[in-house]
Amino acid sequence: MSTVASETLPARPGADLPRPGWTRARAWNWAVLGLTVAGFAVLAWNRRWMSDDGMIVLRTVRQILAGNGPVFNAGERVESNTSTLWTFLLLAFAWIPGLRLEWLAVVTGLLCSVGGLLLALDGARRLAGATRSVFVVPLGALVVVALPPFRDFATSGLETGLITLWLGGTWWLLVRRARHQSAGPVWLTAVVIGLGYLVRPDLALFSAVAGVGLLVLAWRGWRAGLLWIVAAAALPAAYQVFRMGYYGLLTPNTALVKEASNALWHKGFGYLADFAGPYWLWVPVLLCALIAVALLWGKRVNREIAVVVAVPVLAALGLALYVIRVGGDFMHARMLLPALFCLLLPVMAIRLTRLTVVPAIALGAWALLAVGWLRTPYTHLPHPIDEARGIADERANYVADSHHEHPILAEDFDEFTAIATPIRTLLDTEPEPVVLVQTPQGQWHAYPTASGHDTITFFNIGGPGLLLPLDTWVHDPIGLSNPIAAHTTPYPDRRTGHNKYAGIDWDLADGGRGTTAELAAQGDFTAARLDDIRRTLACPHNREMLDSVRAPLTFGRFWDNLVHAVGRTSLRYDHDPAKNQTCG
Repeated sequence: MSTVASETLPARPGADLPRPGWTRARAWNWAVLGLTVAGFAVLAWNRRWMSDDGMIVLRTVRQILAGNGPVFNAGERVESNTSTLWTFLLLAFAWIPGLRLEWLAVVTGLLCSVGGLLLALDGARRLAGATRSVFVVPLGALVVVALPPFRDFATSGLETGLITLWLGGTWWLLVRRARHQSAGPVWLTAVVIGLGYLVRPDLALFSAVAGVGLLVLAWRGWRAGLLWIVAAAALPAAYQVFRMGYYGLLTPNTALVKEASNALWHKGFGYLADFAGPYWLWVPVLLCALIAVALLWGKRVNREIAVVVAVPVLAALGLALYVIRVGGDFMHARMLLPALFCLLLPVMAIRLTRLTVVPAIALGAWALLAVGWLRTPYTHLPHPIDEARGIADERANYVADSHHEHPILAEDFDEFTAIATPIRTLLDTEPEPVVLVQTPQGQWHAYPTASGHDTITFFNIGGPGLLLPLDTWVHDPIGLSNPIAAHTTPYPDRRTGHNKYAGIDWDLADGGRGTTAELAAQGDFTAARLDDIRRTLACPHNREMLDSVRAPLTFGRFWDNLVHAVGRTSLRYDHDPAKNQTCG
């Protein structure tokens, strides 16, 4: 989709800037854009909530504040958060006394989402050539406002709001430069473009396309171009060195867990259908495409306009293809929202003409329908998980499970408090560190450990992680915070992002004190399986992997982590320990 101005660029910089003073067109444009942004803010606030994955970020923030570094568990250097910038953005305000981190994440996410939509709208207004006499309507923005997933993930504690802000802001800078308006130094725009990798690694796709666009728009020769590339790459490259030396991996641990390099096209297309189907998404996409054609018809497109239209469209296709290739996600629509937002950027606001009135009215009718009635078929189920494709409406699920209309605090979730409260009581009575194991009857059994840390394993770790002490190792069987599980091979045909599983027996074999026969005699484990697990973990390359995250961080350890990060990232052992009979 694309749109263009109806006139060519001005002969001199700033010539298309509106003259001082208000006209009906200017009043209309700012009123419509302001009401659109305000409407989105209200609708998103009315669906505020916090996800368990969002709480994972908050425990990392707490660990940094406590002096334990950017880790989920003190003493284990595991990068459990995908978005580096989101973690440190929250950290920037987390020091405020009395402020609950859950509320900080919800409000910050909402402000970022609203800011990103505002910048996207203003960029589209400038692209459309809005002057004192040109009226615009927020066409693409209506799609963002109308779709429930955009409103749901505006809060949630995840980095989606930051993504919206960065995408909208980056494109806004490119549009200003294309329209010969003040956009600051080129190197500063390059720095902003380069931040995509730190917002979320897959957004490096947008950074690459936007970087090429900047070079075309502001070309001043090879020397200047190389300097801009260095400016864009400086922060991501510096953090990449830190990541490899500190965590010992090329990627965040989340990419390892979700096997982000694998191709699962069938699941990915199912994920796309799960997003597009309930909201009749083909309707707004087709209408926006028709309007783009109408605006292009008979107009001459100069190079600058072509660039700022091509950048988000090409990036959208790349992001969507990547998400589909890796199999989508288990959260309904979430991973496809950035691609759709990019696709809509050139038509967030369009010129109101005779050719665009009818399709704009039709899109408005679809938006009303989407806001009021179009929903996923499993929205109101107590556990809205499509088992065939492994996709869940996360917000509806948490609302149903927590019995709160707006579950924000960790204490709002009965499941989390029911886990954390008895565990805290039990840990207070134990004279030494233990590995806690829950029996099938729901009782907790404590196994002494020589690890020096209390260890417990849950499937959802965000909420319990906020409610349990920071020196307790909170592991999960899928590997988000658990380096042992992260390097196992995935199970076939399980939910995307949840297809690894190394349960509490792996933690018990790793940290439990005593022989496997003694450990098995105290619970529902077999000595043979515990032996297989210990044999697996004793292999030199597996032991070295654990040392990379658990050994004290000296300069030698940092350097060893750095130079062996490639091989360590590719390390896998079978999820069935009985198959790991050799260390080859």
